[in-house]
Amino acid sequence: MTGAQALIEQLLSRDVQFLSMLCGNGTEPIIDSAVAAGLPIIHTRNEQAASYIADAYARLTGRVGVCVVSSGIAHVNAMAGLLNAHYDGAPMLLITGANESNTLGRGGFQDVDHVAMCKSICKHAETVWRPERIPQAVAECFHAATTGRPGPTHLTIPRDVLCGEIPGHLPMPPLGGRGRVADRAAPAPDDVAAAAGMVAEADRPLIVAGSGCFYADAGLELLAFARKVGAPIVTPIWDRGAVNEPSEHFMGVIGAASGEPELLESADLLVIAGADIDYRTCYLDRPPLDDDLTVIRIDTDPGRLHQAIEPDVALLADPKSAFAALAEAYEGGAHEWWLAQAQSLHAEFYAAWDARPDAPEGAMVGWDIANAVRQVIDDETIFVMDGGNIGQWLHMTLCRNSYPEALLTCGASGVIGYGIPGAMAAKLAFPERKVLLVIGDGSLGFCVPEFQSAVRHGIPFVAVVADDEAWGIVVSGQKARGAACVASELGECGWAQAAMGFGARGVAVTRPEDIAPAIEDGFASGEPTLVEVPLAVLAPSECRP
Repeated sequence: MTGAQALIEQLLSRDVQFLSMLCGNGTEPIIDSAVAAGLPIIHTRNEQAASYIADAYARLTGRVGVCVVSSGIAHVNAMAGLLNAHYDGAPMLLITGANESNTLGRGGFQDVDHVAMCKSICKHAETVWRPERIPQAVAECFHAATTGRPGPTHLTIPRDVLCGEIPGHLPMPPLGGRGRVADRAAPAPDDVAAAAGMVAEADRPLIVAGSGCFYADAGLELLAFARKVGAPIVTPIWDRGAVNEPSEHFMGVIGAASGEPELLESADLLVIAGADIDYRTCYLDRPPLDDDLTVIRIDTDPGRLHQAIEPDVALLADPKSAFAALAEAYEGGAHEWWLAQAQSLHAEFYAAWDARPDAPEGAMVGWDIANAVRQVIDDETIFVMDGGNIGQWLHMTLCRNSYPEALLTCGASGVIGYGIPGAMAAKLAFPERKVLLVIGDGSLGFCVPEFQSAVRHGIPFVAVVADDEAWGIVVSGQKARGAACVASELGECGWAQAAMGFGARGVAVTRPEDIAPAIEDGFASGEPTLVEVPLAVLAPSECRP
């Protein structure tokens, strides 16, 4: 068995469904072995796109997304998705080909230290120097990617190592077949009792539910605990969601550029579950948060329990197990008055986006796209967001009462340009479901050629481009301070025609009432479809009272 055959065998044993890749130096043995073993290859026109597919697939499914690229700058391009997975805590494996091992460090073709680039953002990164090391290296990457706080991993495998033979008589320990995030750990009873008591004694408890709740499949337990306690729930913007149904307890996202209800500042206790402490939680600085704020931290990763601050109680457990244990141990009353106050703050804040804002005559705005999306998505639709200005509109209008698993955003990095690869990953992960992408025109410029990749692989989805011919957030800010609009205006591109040039369907609409029908037609077509919607430059902040 060659090293490349062993690599593919290890991936298949962990139920890897496909490789996202761009061919090149050192990848040839991987391609040949994947084809021989029947492992599908989704090949793209840019390494960034290939890596975004792996990252998005991982963030949607909790399974390890695997990307394969060639050496040098190809590896650098693929680090975009790798870094995104690092920010978001997504299980991913980047495999990079390379020239023969005896040329590495000697100035061979595309000779560069890939591992050195990856070490600061990967949970495991190594160059594999011997074919017989490949099975163990793959197993260690998968174990690292899927345990504790999930995250990205990396292997560089030179061509001669991939082509080298592994002796059949070599002993090999059982390596398992772990391919997804599946940690379960019950919290210590004494810690549960202390935390439950703190919640009961608090006046204004607030739950911050981060991506860790999604990876633990904790949505039902989270809501059950919130109902029993009478606590509002918020999610840091860009984190994966776990609130799959509209709930009176869910109060939207925190950390958005468009603002939020003043719940963090009002709370006297935070239950932070599977979420990082960062700018979205105001770093837990006092002020602006309450001087007497107490903190309960829930995480499967012991290192994350004490990230940034020292909590008052730390529950080393997955959020699903922790919320179930807390609900069982809780003996206090429901914080009804606080929940009512939170709901009032929530309703007052979001009321500004209920009505369509004023706009130049005949012009459409982001609100119109959000309104159309509300009409066409259902529980079976995977909804992908990509873009700054349009992302704000969508969060403010669509994400105020739930933040479901079926919603995919850029992740905690705030990256733009991942949208078409993200939509492709969503359809690959859930082929029976409809996939809708809403993307800004600036974001679309990064990845529009991948429409041809979607056509080539028969991956249908509908993309709506919010085309304000600008970096809308920047233009709005420049206008607000009376500055010239410099380095922020993009101009006309003719996106519908561009999509057709790549073999996809392209539709241009000029009236708000035509957006939803165009989306529905796109779903019915079974083809990759782009719906072009020209917009006036108008940020959500401009419509607030």
